[in-house]
Amino acid sequence: MNRFDAAFQQPGRKSFIPFFTLGDPTRAESMRLIRAAIDAGADAVELGFPFSDPVTDGPVNQRSMRRSLSSGMTYNGCVEMVREIRALYPDLPIGLLLYCNLLFKRGERAYAEFAEVGVDAVVCSDLPLEESGRHCELLDAHGIGCIQMIAPNTPTERAARLIDGSSAFTYVISRFGTTGPSARFEDDAVHRVARLRELSDKPLVVGFGISSKEQVADFWNAGADGVIVGSYFSLLVERNLDDLGVARKEIDEFVRAVRS
Repeated sequence: MNRFDAAFQQPGRKSFIPFFTLGDPTRAESMRLIRAAIDAGADAVELGFPFSDPVTDGPVNQRSMRRSLSSGMTYNGCVEMVREIRALYPDLPIGLLLYCNLLFKRGERAYAEFAEVGVDAVVCSDLPLEESGRHCELLDAHGIGCIQMIAPNTPTERAARLIDGSSAFTYVISRFGTTGPSARFEDDAVHRVARLRELSDKPLVVGFGISSKEQVADFWNAGADGVIVGSYFSLLVERNLDDLGVARKEIDEFVRAVRS
């Protein structure tokens, strides 16, 4: 059983999933930040491989990826960080966010590497459904879950196909545009989760822009099985580069408050 399957099958429990760019701002500090969130009670993690042209990410995560690359983080370094996290947390669901160019350059051996270090699921945010056939086949062949993404304007029929094509969970994009903290969401963003829930009982996880405990609760209550918070944590790192202990403390408090 995929670790995400086990997480979503816990009766009455919704999942909170923090996102971190691997290597931001340095490898060592990145590991401390990720561990702070996990130790505070995160149900899973989504980890981003830094990329030079992150087209679905807004300025906050773009700067996060730039800091990681500037610190010397490499693709191989990211794989080794995942290996270390898996060794520390054997039962933790781990999802990866990659841009397709990274997988294209690495080739098919990437999927075997992901399986070997204990990755549970992968999302390529710039890989459309129509071009994802071989990607999905390789994930399935190595026992790794596929994550498809549903946009705010995705027609119902296509949304059903995306949900059907997801084997770990379906990533529901909460708003138009790129990633980045949002002060508030339109009511339809929450209502749309409820409408998607009518299509299937497969796991739905909402992300993009969520930056408060109240927003997390709203999407959980609308029927989401999980919620991802990422840019908000990247912003905490950016604001506290001179004292990352402050960022770790705020991340710890956020996760504990959500989980309580």
